[in-house]
Amino acid sequence: MNEIIANLSVKQLAGMIDHTFLKPFGTAENIEKLCAEARKYEFAMVAINPAEVETCVKLLEGSPVRVGAAIGFPLGQTTTECKAFETRDAIAKGATEIDTVINVRALQKGRLDIVKKEIEEMVAICRPAGVICKVILETCYLSDAEKETVCRIAKEAGVDFVKTSTGFGTAGATVEDVALMRRVVGPEIGVKAAGGIRDLDTALALIQVGATRIGTSSGIQIVEAYKELKKGLWRLIKVLLSKNPH
Repeated sequence: MNEIIANLSVKQLAGMIDHTFLKPFGTAENIEKLCAEARKYEFAMVAINPAEVETCVKLLEGSPVRVGAAIGFPLGQTTTECKAFETRDAIAKGATEIDTVINVRALQKGRLDIVKKEIEEMVAICRPAGVICKVILETCYLSDAEKETVCRIAKEAGVDFVKTSTGFGTAGATVEDVALMRRVVGPEIGVKAAGGIRDLDTALALIQVGATRIGTSSGIQIVEAYKELKKGLWRLIKVLLSKNPH
């Protein structure tokens, strides 16, 4: 953990955060606030439902913050064709990242052909468009063997990220799941931890075992806590140097 803190700047941490608003209710102000915060803190992207893509694209114009659409969300229980349509539609409206929930029931019924097809279809749509694609496992419902299977399929298909959770399941990201996913996909693919990440300690613990993106609605609190931690470390270093000038 100390090594991460020593090497990770506040800006770098902010650039790993997907600032999230995926609730099925809310006002226009919620999305305006989300985008304004993402712009101010320079988060990696805003994670939103597809209906908000065009609005976010406009609100983030001129900003490096990317717009991410959640596809087949949150259950993943739509057909491959439906997910493909959602993906194309979101990209046409300006989405630059896609987070797709796998069909967990298909996986658990042994229909790996369906899981493989929907992931490959997403990659085939996203890759030519220059859009980042992420596969959501919903790890809380899977055995370790199932998690490994999906990670291998995703890696072979050429996804950009594997992701733990939607945040709507029975549990979210865990250190154990992120470590497993990182071990299976290796260093070439990103691992996104999401679901239940509400404080700095949790975020840093997940980064330590291999997470390269953090999906959370608590990004501001996490970054502000990290700023304070960094300030405290610098104050400590200054005190130590003043006591030992040579």
